[in-house]
Amino acid sequence: MKNKTIPRTILHLDMDAFFAAVEVLDNPEFSGKCLVVGGHSKRGVVAAASYAARRYGIHSAMPMFQARRLCANIVVVAPRRKRYSEISRQVMAIIREVSPRVEQISIDEAYADITGCERLHGPPVKMAKDLKQRITDAIRLTCSIGIAPNKFLAKIASDMDKPDGLTVIEPDDVPDVIQALPIQKVPGVGKHTWEILNEIGVRTLGDIAVYPETMFYHRFGKFGRRLVQLARGIEETPVTPQSPTKSISGEETLETDTQDKEEIKTHLMRHAEDIGRQLRRVDLKARTITLKIKHNDFKQVTRSKTIKRATNSTEIICREANLLLTRYRLTRPVRLIGVGVSSLTTEDTPVQMDLFESMNDQNTHWEQVDRVVDAITEKFGRNSIHKARLKEIDS
Repeated sequence: MKNKTIPRTILHLDMDAFFAAVEVLDNPEFSGKCLVVGGHSKRGVVAAASYAARRYGIHSAMPMFQARRLCANIVVVAPRRKRYSEISRQVMAIIREVSPRVEQISIDEAYADITGCERLHGPPVKMAKDLKQRITDAIRLTCSIGIAPNKFLAKIASDMDKPDGLTVIEPDDVPDVIQALPIQKVPGVGKHTWEILNEIGVRTLGDIAVYPETMFYHRFGKFGRRLVQLARGIEETPVTPQSPTKSISGEETLETDTQDKEEIKTHLMRHAEDIGRQLRRVDLKARTITLKIKHNDFKQVTRSKTIKRATNSTEIICREANLLLTRYRLTRPVRLIGVGVSSLTTEDTPVQMDLFESMNDQNTHWEQVDRVVDAITEKFGRNSIHKARLKEIDS
């Protein structure tokens, strides 16, 4: 007798206008106002917008100057990442009480495989309603939830009724949902892909089935195969709890374009500090350091170096990023600068001690210094101690 496969039930939870909602939570006077979270500078962008702001057409990733034009009474607040992370951890802890198979995909989104959880928590709809209520009771924020047979459709469902919504796509509903789903709603279909699909008459995901599959394979490669599978309602990607961190990075758009390498190095130091702190917090080390530059003509370049011994030292990360910058010939002003680390590991990479002993000693020395600095900032706050170079530009 063959084992019968149990249909999957996947839940996708998305916090409603998360950053903006947290700001309203902490500052009730912002309630109902055209509130955006983002940078105040002329090059700032909107990181999040309240629903009141969205009614003016304001959305995330919009340049701040455009948002100000759309709403004369706009309220702009600077992001508070630490506070958002604190609330996020509380939300994720509540979700994990419903299912052990939880995959957090961003600070305000997560999938949960709730297949078989009915015995403990009741039917999926009751499970979702209870989850929403527990989050509201504990944190006083709302979320939207989608439930479907796979991750793709669960995410689509969570976006159908926002804010504070709950949408269920039953297996029998899948063909109708796919037939009606605008193709631009499919994750991965950006502006360029949408234009190509639109030219050949593909308006909804269901339209994919009208054309030969090979046409999408040839035109879009691997993504074309995924489109064909999604059009059939097939998506078997599992919910993967605690996906390992593969890289950590930070970047910023500069207030003014510059070709001054010393000025750029100051920004690199700031990002190296933040990345090193994140690595040490989760006991990871990196072997590959990457420099990212975007010029004022929007041309983007990256330069990487893989070092002999993995590190989480701010000093080493900053030094390697500076070397990459030194070796790069700046022919045009820089608009954006970034640093990233990858090839992460929990252990030191073995090296030949006779050749690299001095480097090992230096690495260990700086890691010890960083641990002391981390302890000071943890106790007295991030602004309690600065590198002199950063203190000068912050003051």
